[in-house]
Amino acid sequence: MASFILSFSLFFITVCTADGFLHYTVTDCEFNSSKLNDIEYTQSYYYNKLEIVRFSSSVGKYVGYTEFGIKNAGSWNNGPEVITRRGEKERYCFRNVGVFTESALTKSAKPYVSLNSVAPPAGKHAMLVCSVFDFYPKRIKVSWQRDGQEVTSDVTSTDELADGDWYYQIHSHLEYMPKSGEKISCVVEHASLSKPLITDWDPSMPESERNKIAIGTSGLILGLTLSLAGFIYYKRKAQGRILVPTN
Repeated sequence: MASFILSFSLFFITVCTADGFLHYTVTDCEFNSSKLNDIEYTQSYYYNKLEIVRFSSSVGKYVGYTEFGIKNAGSWNNGPEVITRRGEKERYCFRNVGVFTESALTKSAKPYVSLNSVAPPAGKHAMLVCSVFDFYPKRIKVSWQRDGQEVTSDVTSTDELADGDWYYQIHSHLEYMPKSGEKISCVVEHASLSKPLITDWDPSMPESERNKIAIGTSGLILGLTLSLAGFIYYKRKAQGRILVPTN
């Protein structure tokens, strides 16, 4: 099972003095399964961004990192605090890890696919890129088909790239020699899909590009029409003038 790290709530953000010093405590549950033995519980105490003392379930006691922290660790290890802290792994982490793990592993997000032509490297004929965005979980398969047959050569793909928000993206490139009438497709297989998602490459110009050309052509025709009308008007005015001989 993939490794998960959850940091449950910052506790005790306290004691901000007039001089700007800050004391706070961070409690973590780190785990790679929902079994009790695979859970690590830690509680760290900080003062002015410096960790001074920590309790971890694997060590079973407080450990100080500064003179002040060592003093407090010794006191707490000889008192009821350490007994209470040893029970937090089961009370605090174990009860929540199963809920968080189940929630994370049963969620999925369907991918969004974009298929585009890009400038090929020098010496290459053509290149397509199949970009897959916003999918979860991480595992995914992206492949290419040419007239219904899988393409295995001239294909390069990135790893799954984390977006930092639990979603991922991946990009696959295909170098190919264009042929008339052929059908090239990008095939995506993912846990969120009941069947492979097939996106066919349309070599025709995108609608946005067609609109740009149509607008430009219309403007050119309008400009030529106005220029021609102005020229005809000028010629007619010139023909209607009366020439007066000079002495």
